[in-house]
Amino acid sequence: MSHHNYITGDTKYMNPYIAGVLLGLVLLAAFYLTGRGLGASGAMKSVAVTTVETISHEHAQNSHFYSKYITGDQSPMRSWLVFQVLGVLVGGLISGALSGRLKVKVEHSPNITSRRRVVLAVIGGLLFGFGSQLGRGCTSGAALSGMAVLSVAGFVTMIAIFGTGFALAYFFRKNWI
Repeated sequence: MSHHNYITGDTKYMNPYIAGVLLGLVLLAAFYLTGRGLGASGAMKSVAVTTVETISHEHAQNSHFYSKYITGDQSPMRSWLVFQVLGVLVGGLISGALSGRLKVKVEHSPNITSRRRVVLAVIGGLLFGFGSQLGRGCTSGAALSGMAVLSVAGFVTMIAIFGTGFALAYFFRKNWI
């Protein structure tokens, strides 16, 4: 999988085609074992709803949006998506530790600072998170899982995500190259 050359410090990553096939097998296993696909943005919604409810239970109960996710005694944090994202985080930590890549660093172009890279990453993450809620899902849930069940919306979502990335890459490339 990942090999590290301790003399040069180079790390070899998994072949992207093999990684893509493995991701497809994970998606297939998720459908087979749980009856659900993959997703991540719903977990963030659960965290946001739980945070608002903890700060102001009355506001959450009276809100049309938040009240949809507050059902009886069960916390929104008991969603399968929350556990899936926790599994991704734990798996990523284990993988990083086993491959010798578990360290805090900011990877960026030599043309920009670490601070600019972090600010742009946070802005991009917020915009993508907002867009995933408007589009009713993220790359994993709406696009990959949607395409796996031949949903037209899944194909449209994937085209929109990659199409927008391709269209805007020219304007933002100096921040990464």
